Amino acid sequence: MNASLVARARAGDGAAFGALVERYRRELYVHCYRMLGSVQDAEDVLQETLTAAWRGLDGFAGRSSVRTWLYRIATNRCLNAARDASRRPVTVFPPDVTPPEPTRLAEPLWLQPVPDALVETREAVSLAFITAVQLMPAKQRAVLVLRDVLGFRAAEVADLLDTTEDAVNAALKRARSVLPAPPAAGPGTPREQAAAGRFAEAIERGDVDAVVALLTDDAWLTMPPAPHQYQGRMAIADFLRRVGFRNGRRYRLLPVGANGQPAFGAYIQEGDDPAWHAHGLIVVTVTGDEVSAFTRFMDNAVLPWFDLPSRIDGEPLGRH
Repeated sequence: MNASLVARARAGDGAAFGALVERYRRELYVHCYRMLGSVQDAEDVLQETLTAAWRGLDGFAGRSSVRTWLYRIATNRCLNAARDASRRPVTVFPPDVTPPEPTRLAEPLWLQPVPDALVETREAVSLAFITAVQLMPAKQRAVLVLRDVLGFRAAEVADLLDTTEDAVNAALKRARSVLPAPPAAGPGTPREQAAAGRFAEAIERGDVDAVVALLTDDAWLTMPPAPHQYQGRMAIADFLRRVGFRNGRRYRLLPVGANGQPAFGAYIQEGDDPAWHAHGLIVVTVTGDEVSAFTRFMDNAVLPWFDLPSRIDGEPLGRH
């Protein structure tokens, strides 16, 4: 069937080309997201990949499957995009905000959460995994994703990346050594959702003590791309009081799912303004009945991917 579609597509049949690549569109998108950590960049590179495939059909000799050929194009486009992304300017905090001394200053990292509707497996898109992958050299992350997530053989990866099997195996060993442990619970379990719900309720009440009481002793607060990271209840409480809830700021959180984890669209209300204005997204990591990490994304550009509005007039709908 593929041979027939390839022949028709080479003859200029756009519908045949669409049928040829459509079955791979979703997995290619997720691959690009794992490689780049950005929903928008993943979409852009996916479109570039399909355009390049359409234009390069004459160069497809059939020695590999169509799927492998598409992954070759997508992976190399991702490697190019990763180099460009490393030159992005990083905005940290507004000029009028002075955050407390962080526990750790990490490498600035451009990262966006992905809606659960666009991905399938938790372990390969959890924020801990995506973050760790983004911190790897680009070719090393490509090897890890192609070998351990997608199951390509070492020889296939070497061919895809124009390198040797020895280089692939060495890169894979280095990549595996820095990977975090996979999440302990399955996505969306009632226990996990209940813990995240208690956390959201405490945020909405503006009760910092209640928030930190729900955290593990070694919990982390991160805010990519800001390098500031805070660990432990005292450090996180200090940040929330001095920055998160400054000037009497109030929050409403609307539940969504991101990276196979509980997440909330964040909305703030300040002063006498009755409207709640979008203020990014919070993704929560739950361990047992406690929150072991929460990641604050302050970029509103991702909200349309989650079908979240830019503002809510008056009281928003409750979370129950």
